[in-house]
Amino acid sequence: MSRPTTADASSRPQSWLLALPLLAFLALAAIFWFRLGDGDPSRIPSALIGRPAPQTALPPLQGLVRDGAQLPGLDPAAFKGKVSIVNVWASWCVPCHEEVTLLTELSKDTRLQLVGISYKDAPDEALRFLRRHGNPFGIVGVDGNGRAAIEWGVYGVPETFIVGRDGKIVYKLVGPLTADNIGGALKSEIDKAVRAIWVVGNP
Repeated sequence: MSRPTTADASSRPQSWLLALPLLAFLALAAIFWFRLGDGDPSRIPSALIGRPAPQTALPPLQGLVRDGAQLPGLDPAAFKGKVSIVNVWASWCVPCHEEVTLLTELSKDTRLQLVGISYKDAPDEALRFLRRHGNPFGIVGVDGNGRAAIEWGVYGVPETFIVGRDGKIVYKLVGPLTADNIGGALKSEIDKAVRAIWVVGNP
């Protein structure tokens, strides 16, 4: 039986070295997969959790009225002292049409204020959308160029945020609202935000 040559022996560690990048990639992919649960995009974490909501003012959707008065646009000061549900939507977004009924139900919760951000939408189309489905929002800001959505860290519409009474983002849901996530994670996070103690004058 012939012994392995020096060249054969030296090639073995080189083979392992070549495989290391692939093994490292597979390990990182596995970690990312398990952190997302079973690939559920709604579990994508947000770097904004625990930070103040973006201080971006947005103009109102002209022509959107309630009780005869123009509904206001988004003033970041409106977050202070209230638990807010911020929903980023568009008339051209199919799941947005499906979640309006659930937003309307949420709007009946007197502990909350609902804020809508109209994302890259033509104003007349956005108005038609809300007139057709009913308007669940007390505030609607128009993000015509999508800049505000970038500041909010939006991946794509629809997305929903919970902002605590201290003006900080406490939760983010990627994708449409459903009966399951409203009855589960969203309700739990809303209840936590409502119970949280906020002292007037805190930053």
